[in-house]
Amino acid sequence: MRLEDVNVDTSSKKMEIDIEGNKPFCVVYCNGKARKTYLPDHGETKVITHQGRVKRLKFDEGEEF
Repeated sequence: MRLEDVNVDTSSKKMEIDIEGNKPFCVVYCNGKARKTYLPDHGETKVITHQGRVKRLKFDEGEEF
């Protein structure tokens, strides 16, 4: 899976994220749950929502010929 769980401390409302290397990433938070994903080298990452909540993340990757 591409998504990694991120620990969220609900009492202090803080999360701790490990940063590894120089690769770009994004963190998505919804309903007390956070997940991290690394962004593709060439492509798009879309956050799909439904009724104000995160439903899914879609990845569209490609490479120049």
